[in-house]
Amino acid sequence: MVPTWQLRAAFAHRLSVMYGSEVPAYTTLLEVAGQVNDEVAARDPDAARLGSLDRVTAERHGAIRVGTPDELRQAAQIFAALGMRPVGCYDLRDGEGAVPVVSTAFRPTDGEELDRNPFRVFTSLLTTGDRRFFDPDLQARVEAFLARRTLFPPELLTLAERAEEAAGLPPAQAERFLTLAVAAFELSPEPVDRAWYTELERVSAVAADIGGVTATHINHLTPRVLDIDALYRRMGERGITMIDRIQGPPRWEGPDVLLRQTSFRALAERRTFREPDGGHTDGSLRVRFGEVEARGIALTRAGRARYDHLMAETDRRMALDPDADRQETARALWRRGFPATEHQLAVEHQAFFTYRPVTGRPRDGRCPPADLAGLLRHGWLTAHPVVYEDFLPRSAAGIFRSNLTEEGTRDAGRAGTPFDARRLAEAIGRPVLDPFTLSAQQQERSLRQALDTLRAGPALQALDDGELIAPDPPPDPAPAL
Repeated sequence: MVPTWQLRAAFAHRLSVMYGSEVPAYTTLLEVAGQVNDEVAARDPDAARLGSLDRVTAERHGAIRVGTPDELRQAAQIFAALGMRPVGCYDLRDGEGAVPVVSTAFRPTDGEELDRNPFRVFTSLLTTGDRRFFDPDLQARVEAFLARRTLFPPELLTLAERAEEAAGLPPAQAERFLTLAVAAFELSPEPVDRAWYTELERVSAVAADIGGVTATHINHLTPRVLDIDALYRRMGERGITMIDRIQGPPRWEGPDVLLRQTSFRALAERRTFREPDGGHTDGSLRVRFGEVEARGIALTRAGRARYDHLMAETDRRMALDPDADRQETARALWRRGFPATEHQLAVEHQAFFTYRPVTGRPRDGRCPPADLAGLLRHGWLTAHPVVYEDFLPRSAAGIFRSNLTEEGTRDAGRAGTPFDARRLAEAIGRPVLDPFTLSAQQQERSLRQALDTLRAGPALQALDDGELIAPDPPPDPAPAL
């Protein structure tokens, strides 16, 4: 049997090879990311603190877009065969650059599986019932168009079901599954109906990319880099046009948290169009781009609330002074309003860590402190950051927006269709897991195991972990900025 994780690793590799053949600038992105990662690993002894170089080098996330709950359920079946479960609900229909989709990320959830291969696919569902984007007539026509297409062949779905049930496939079936799965995400050569595509494009280029074509495709594929600022500069030096900035938290002297992302701009790709008179003409579309990410420490709900406050304050100050340097503005706010060390993040419950006992301490008769800060400060425990494995809707929308050729239309006077994790789970037919809960469980397991090990010593029997393993505290009041 070819086990699940090997299927996932093989699929991620083959998808990367396929996408590089379709989008040559992506190959340049991989080359530059590899160079930067090697250089950072050579000069920084802590480079592997958020993942080994092997893991970072292999790491990818992809993005696809589907049109109906049935298509989403079928995609979920394929990803389940690869050991990937839906995590998080991301609503991209509000705010600047709003697009008519809600999304989730299919990924491994077990720490060992993530270390083996942390492949993720950010998967967006078109919300055809949202009246801010689609009137009843257009909704009916989009849904009729989507009902006529088949994204995933029945043989692929059958093999995916077998792979999920058996946690793998025999070699011959594994090869067939991988071949069909990669082919399902290739860019289709079928002509695009120009009039239909243009009508949807007036609503949103994302809507056209989903509902204006007869197949889905990888919209972008994203390697991970250890120094995204260096990569951003070098891609420009290679003649690759990047979007206007790096999305996410600023570069600063403190801990790297959450996710920083950027991309090269969507490239004009040759496509064949079917004209209203039935004839075919050559043209191009700009829908696919190459994204890159730098991952940091996962934040608790309290830490995320502080992050969101700082980002909102950065926006407010930039609105007052549009000529200011955004990075400098954000950096100054972070220096005043965000914990400056991993130790602070841990003891203030702002970020997630796994904890390990220090078992080689001399037996000096001292009892351990009864608080996490003391256990860390006096060398009873060591803290190791939990990598943020998920996404930021604001950053995703920012990259989508930076790669759109048209603004699209949105009737802000209408109410949007409610769409939360529960409704998304109903559409998928599988539970949508909460990323905060997954990180909290990982932290809690490690802390309990560490304290159990410490208690094994006779002087430590009285150690009480009741207050150390507490529910995520409510967000602190926003710091004065």
